[in-house]
Amino acid sequence: MMSRQRVRALIIAGLAGAVVISFTAGAAAGRALSTSRRPSDPALRLVGPDFALLRQAWDLVDQEYVDRSALASGALTAGAITGMVDSLGDTGHSTYLTAKMVDEERSLMRGEYVGVGLEISQKNDNVVIVAPLDGSPAIRAGLRAGEQILKVNGQSVEGLGLSQVVSLIVGPAETTVVLAIFDPVSGTTSEVPLRRARIRLDNVSWKPLPGYPFADVRVAAFSRGVTTEVRAALQQVEQMKLAGVVLDLRNNPGGELHEAIGVASQFLRTGDVVLEKDVRGRVVHDTVEPGGVATAIHVVVLINEGTASGAEIVAGALQDAKRARLVGETTFGTGTVLENFPLSDGSALLLAVREWLTPAGRAIWHKGIVPDARVPMPPDAALISPTDVSRMTKKSLEGSPDAQMRKALELLARR
Repeated sequence: MMSRQRVRALIIAGLAGAVVISFTAGAAAGRALSTSRRPSDPALRLVGPDFALLRQAWDLVDQEYVDRSALASGALTAGAITGMVDSLGDTGHSTYLTAKMVDEERSLMRGEYVGVGLEISQKNDNVVIVAPLDGSPAIRAGLRAGEQILKVNGQSVEGLGLSQVVSLIVGPAETTVVLAIFDPVSGTTSEVPLRRARIRLDNVSWKPLPGYPFADVRVAAFSRGVTTEVRAALQQVEQMKLAGVVLDLRNNPGGELHEAIGVASQFLRTGDVVLEKDVRGRVVHDTVEPGGVATAIHVVVLINEGTASGAEIVAGALQDAKRARLVGETTFGTGTVLENFPLSDGSALLLAVREWLTPAGRAIWHKGIVPDARVPMPPDAALISPTDVSRMTKKSLEGSPDAQMRKALELLARR
């Protein structure tokens, strides 16, 4: 049973090619708590004239609509719930997950999924790519955070909710979906075919940077067990007596909240990692977990538009503590704690119940984390990964088009 609270809801267009696509709606940072409320709770019951009006409209459609083949109760139910949640105006956060999307979200939290490897959300009525996931068809096709999906297999997504867009993108492994992609930077539109695949996500990877006493530590998502993996990597960095770490959180869509807190705690001694504010203004402090293994090593954090949710929590915590410089682009701007409300057919509602803030009280929702050093990536430049680093020399690293990585090395070298 999915009973975790989650930070934000972005849909991973997956089975379709990622998110999970394994379409996971919400690579959200979740806390493993059994606090999800059931629809039978009094607070969740529809009562009074609003319910009567809804029933009246439903009955009229059922009795009078001329195209009887269109009256599939499942589609009507999903459409009604989606419309209700969309009317809240919490675009890209609160959302309705079909039963299939719930299953796929579970897969993503395990670090494996079938799909194209996109996490998507809605911004200003556009379907926007939040992040292409590592090792996915989307990343191989060169899709980038901030690009917009206009069509799926020739069908316009204008006016569709996220769950509807996801349903168009998802599909079995080894099948193809074609996305019409608009790049707001260049103003161009292109058609991108993506072959859905079964993908295993390597959440944590690292390598020493050639010619430098530093390590490149990449965290692709905050799935279960990531804190343990990051801790082990940092202990190896210490054993090699390296002097600094480039913590790469680019295109990291988030994951489980307790993993984000655990990773941030590896670099911090005391204080808060994140604050959670409820509708009454009450604030809960999620504090640093003791025993961090990298509390003294020099750190630079790489972020971009695809850095979201739990990754923003980590970046904001290290920035507020003046523990690390942030390099790259302003992050996506996820900022709500989503609570999971399971429904009777296996679907679920993710509803924003609290807003999260950085330890200094900065709101991130719709604003993002602003880097200390803004460094845009050149057009079509690929992000360097630890796998790439293992094949590079110091000269090729310094000549790489990854301007953000080069800036991180410059800042570490100054210390």
